[in-house]
Amino acid sequence: MGTAGVAVFRQLEPLPEREQTQLQLLRECLASLARVCVAYSGGVDSALVAAIAREQLGFNAFAVTGVSPALAPYLLEEARQQAAWIDIRHHECVTSELEDPAYRKNPVDRCFACKRELHRHLGVIAKAAGGVQVVDGVNRDDLDEHRPGIDAARQVGVRSPLVELEIDKAAVRQISRALGFPWWDKPAQPCLASRFPYGNSISAQRLQQVGLAEAWLRTNGFPEVRVRCHGLAARIEVPADRIEELLLDLDRMEVVGHFLALGFTSVSLDLEGLVSGKLNRSIQADSGAGK
Repeated sequence: MGTAGVAVFRQLEPLPEREQTQLQLLRECLASLARVCVAYSGGVDSALVAAIAREQLGFNAFAVTGVSPALAPYLLEEARQQAAWIDIRHHECVTSELEDPAYRKNPVDRCFACKRELHRHLGVIAKAAGGVQVVDGVNRDDLDEHRPGIDAARQVGVRSPLVELEIDKAAVRQISRALGFPWWDKPAQPCLASRFPYGNSISAQRLQQVGLAEAWLRTNGFPEVRVRCHGLAARIEVPADRIEELLLDLDRMEVVGHFLALGFTSVSLDLEGLVSGKLNRSIQADSGAGK
């Protein structure tokens, strides 16, 4: 039983010694915090933190999802369903990052402005709940990527249990699978703002445009997809092993017609395939040019 009298999630399969130890330490870490607010996106990382917090703390743990035009509607619905499955109290707060020029102009540190806005709200919520500790789902691998939002969270005292215990993405998935979480293999789904090259301004209308384009492709059999925007030109990314399938299964002119109807002026297919964080290559290129 957890510290609040909540049944522990039953382990359905064995874990390697390292991951088994990490799971136990994660349980102990969250139990020691007494009361927590989980910054919860519905991704596999924050879902694991939310689940173990609920297991160990009962109703002394709750999850909050920031809602804005950058969050695809289907991801919000998935977050709701997962929270219900976990049986954790789940709240939603509307964030206003689009009102901030530091976000809207889409600089390379855009994510800092986004997380600063999210944690401004979570700070108020945590204070109103009696000063609970805010935790997030940042994992060890995230520290090796371009994630300015991590700094915004650290500046306001948010803790990252997965980082503290050196739990990486592979371990998160392995532990989640062992505990029977149906979403253990859920693909990463960055916010819709990540579809725009740095320096290309972002608006609610443009975020909706991208969201509708990706929703159409998911409906037509491609659940893992990005629609990158270069001005009004759309570039479709699907996993490399599904590129040929997209070309064969979807009517080319139907795809073009749908994208033009959404307001794009042209549409292309990225022959490299889906690479998460691909637009961050521009940062690496600029850094190399400056050496």
